[in-house]
Amino acid sequence: MQRRTILKAAALLPLGARVVSAAPPPEAITPALIEAAKKEGKVSYYTAMDLSVAEPLAKAFEAKFGGIKVAVERTGAERLFNRLAQEAASNIRRADVVNSSDAAHFITWKREGWLAPYVTVDIAENVPADQRDPDGTFVNQRTHLSPIAYNSSLVKPEDTPRSFADLLDPKYAGKLVKGHPGYSGTIMTATHQIAREIGWGYFEKLAKQRVLQVQSATEPPKKIEAGERAIAVDGSDYLFWMARERGAPIEIVQPAEGTPQISNPMTVFKAAPNPNAARLMFAWIMSAEGQAFIVNLSGQYPANRQVRAKAGRPPLASIKTLREDPAEVEKMADEIKAKYQRTFKV
Repeated sequence: MQRRTILKAAALLPLGARVVSAAPPPEAITPALIEAAKKEGKVSYYTAMDLSVAEPLAKAFEAKFGGIKVAVERTGAERLFNRLAQEAASNIRRADVVNSSDAAHFITWKREGWLAPYVTVDIAENVPADQRDPDGTFVNQRTHLSPIAYNSSLVKPEDTPRSFADLLDPKYAGKLVKGHPGYSGTIMTATHQIAREIGWGYFEKLAKQRVLQVQSATEPPKKIEAGERAIAVDGSDYLFWMARERGAPIEIVQPAEGTPQISNPMTVFKAAPNPNAARLMFAWIMSAEGQAFIVNLSGQYPANRQVRAKAGRPPLASIKTLREDPAEVEKMADEIKAKYQRTFKV
């Protein structure tokens, strides 16, 4: 489904599409909120984050606030977008907390009036203004990158790629794997950044390299760890790093042209069936404790300034990254998907 088609159907629904003009006052986690959340007893967490991180995060929340069960609904961000539109069109209200790796989604959802403004004290005091919506409807939960990576047992040192351009060398034909922007928000964002910086012609040339096409940005790391392909054109960097920590022969390359940077916003849906548990989970994830859990487990870069990046990971500021532009992605998403499908014939 195309975004314009989805929105035409969803716009017919009475979802309270009023314009939010200002963020509400910051709120703390209070005993009253915890009690109300425990009475609801459950919360749904829709996310594009890999289950190896999302499920332990949910278990940590359950352990912190006994009596609340978290249902993790994980899929690629672009499918997540479609699913939420389909649920809304069918008057199904399941989503409580929603996290996507395509920041453009939140522009659409905010415009449609689907998001509940909610600001915590941690967000107001410790999250930079450029990582949160000024009207308080969403905030960046975490940041990750989409670099090149390779299996060092399959790639000789002298054959190591150092740039996106290097991947066009015929010696890499049949050795590459990459994600799909029609499924993955990470890959949608990365595709937009790469096309803007070095041109769509790069993908036209890459398509001739007999690339193994997978769906999610979580899959290239798994394919090269398993030795099914030698080099990942893209993918979620935290999974490459987690594989290294398990002892896999994975090396990460920040390409010379710049590495795509991906923010991962989070929100509470206005139609959340468990609004108190939703706010509690949202608040805990954005707290220093919740942010530190994500960082310590996966090494993703935190939004909360109280939390430092994981030891052993390069500081985000030290990496040459490509500029993220969610507003432009929102405008171009359907075009990018169609063009990609024509180029790679997938």
